Amino acid sequence: MICTASKKSEALQKYKFIDLFAGIGGFRAALEEYGAKCVFSSEWDQQAAKVYCENFGELPSGDVTKIHADDIPKHSILCAGFPCQPFSISGKQKGFEDTRGTLFYEIERIIKVHMPKVVILENVKNFVTHDKGRTIAIVLQTLQATGYTVTHKILNAGDYGVPQKRERVFIVATNQALTSKAYIFPRQQQTKVRLEDIIDTHVDEKYYIKRNDYVFNKTEKSKTLEMFGDDLIKPYRIGICNKGGQGERIYSLQGHAITLSAYGGGAGAKTGLYLVGNRVRKLIPRECARLMGFPETFKIHKSDSQAYKQFGNSVVIDVVKTILKGLVDQNIL
Repeated sequence: MICTASKKSEALQKYKFIDLFAGIGGFRAALEEYGAKCVFSSEWDQQAAKVYCENFGELPSGDVTKIHADDIPKHSILCAGFPCQPFSISGKQKGFEDTRGTLFYEIERIIKVHMPKVVILENVKNFVTHDKGRTIAIVLQTLQATGYTVTHKILNAGDYGVPQKRERVFIVATNQALTSKAYIFPRQQQTKVRLEDIIDTHVDEKYYIKRNDYVFNKTEKSKTLEMFGDDLIKPYRIGICNKGGQGERIYSLQGHAITLSAYGGGAGAKTGLYLVGNRVRKLIPRECARLMGFPETFKIHKSDSQAYKQFGNSVVIDVVKTILKGLVDQNIL
């Protein structure tokens, strides 16, 4: 079955799903576009839950560790972007020694009770190499022992329709009792979208960074889009401020944005710095929403700090939609 634009909203109409560690609803936005119905959501962060409620009309349940699996409605799809801090390069990398790391076992607990047809999990790229690969091995082995065929792959959002380099590992598990098929991840899409395509032309002055220590690579700064060609289907640095550390690098709008982050410092903290016209600025929250695939109608937290954090923690909707299309095309769903 091919998901054309006209059929997309009906493709998963008969399926129910749950949204664990829901954040602001990236998974839900993708699944609902395909017609699936959310029957349960959980998010412990009150600020994220508030934004989720404003956009989906439902306040997620709180701490998943306090929710009995039997109290969760039956469902065919379980999706979860479980907390990544224990496995992140920028974190302490304690993995399952960290309390937050054991939250995967909350997912396992729910899976064992409901045995959904498909499980879709997302985490940071470093999850694959953490503890010399032992961490992801535990996750894969656990799912396999529970009765699932499991595949995983690192996908870059920049290859699937948004101008942001954002590499995340996706794990797709299919219930062996309900389907004999193993999921095959889609090939990357050769989209030519660039950061300049989603930039606002008029933004508040507070987003412009005024410094006297900008240093530009004059050769690269003067290049045109035609000279760049396809080389800019990635972030392209054209300058720095201060010592050029994280958050102190300046990028071209004709390439892709760097990975949005919930944390980090520097003048361009959380979004990076970009040369817009002849001035340097951060990205505004609405631009960050576009980089994560959220529609223009999506309601953003009024606090910039919270908004940056929430988008930095979210899943890219376009990537999830591509995975869902694969599940439908391969007749798994």
